[in-house]
Amino acid sequence: MQTEEHQNTDDMLQQQQVISDQSLGFFTKDSKFHVSGKCHTDLHHKSFFFGESNCHNCSTEEVLCCDFSSDGKLLAIAGREAKVVMFWNIEDHNKFVTDESHSLPISDIRFKPNSTIVATSSYDKTVQIWDSAEAGKSPLKLQGHGDHVLSLDFHPRRTNLLCSSDRNNEIRFWDINQGSWTHIFKGATKQVRFEPRNGKLLATSSGNVVKVFDVQTYKLYAVFKGHDKEVQSICWDPDGTRFISISEDSARLWSVSEQKSLHELSSTGNNFQCCTFHPWNWKIWIIGGYRSFEIWNPYERNKTLTIDAHKELVSSLATSIDPEMVASTSYDKSVKLWASP
Repeated sequence: MQTEEHQNTDDMLQQQQVISDQSLGFFTKDSKFHVSGKCHTDLHHKSFFFGESNCHNCSTEEVLCCDFSSDGKLLAIAGREAKVVMFWNIEDHNKFVTDESHSLPISDIRFKPNSTIVATSSYDKTVQIWDSAEAGKSPLKLQGHGDHVLSLDFHPRRTNLLCSSDRNNEIRFWDINQGSWTHIFKGATKQVRFEPRNGKLLATSSGNVVKVFDVQTYKLYAVFKGHDKEVQSICWDPDGTRFISISEDSARLWSVSEQKSLHELSSTGNNFQCCTFHPWNWKIWIIGGYRSFEIWNPYERNKTLTIDAHKELVSSLATSIDPEMVASTSYDKSVKLWASP
């Protein structure tokens, strides 16, 4: 008779087996890793599982967003229920929540680099700053937006600088040490993301267009057009030279210096929603859609692998480089961790 632990292990292995031998040849022979549900003998590169390692049904409503701390030890999670922030300790799997909350659902969440501080944006028109080390402490509330705040991001170097965007297409820069905004301009609704290395550029999405702004001058640097439907998500590669944008019907990889689309992937009805880079090879992208991931290698003739992920739409993805793992949230009210065993 199997114990519950053995049964869960068997279920996980069965899920990993779903990704079959079609994954052979997915990467070139000098690739750093091999996405597969099955370890294959290969003389040219090391094989890895990419499988579900942990699942937490943390809500009675949709989970909308998540982000890893810089050291990968904490995952911050938020969504519609209770409007609080949940923190998941990756090492001991303990979970705790903030004592206070937003008055409406949280739309985005980001850790301050190399810190226990997180920021949240909300439909209640505010941005709030929390400290995961003091979950019972009242958050700093940043007010000024006139409509739902849909996204935010911390600058990678000037970590007192926070950017947020709202439904009125307004972008605000905040000094969180002063607790006040420093600059306002137009250009983003759905998402804002700083270039991750130096933060010289800010990628934003509004409608079916991605705009990139110069952070020092606030001037428009480039406009990236090509999507037919609204851009739902943006993700830079860690080098800051390319980024991927996601709309319901397609994913596009862009070169910032060349200011053009390099590759495009049709969703073929999968309703793309979010994206992140792969923790083992930054040329590979993970795209969240309806119930599944697409693992996309745009440099290998647009090859993809599909992985069953959730029971409903995947709402957000986040990558931890060390430890190497990916987190996903979903409208199915769950949060999952994905890694190699």
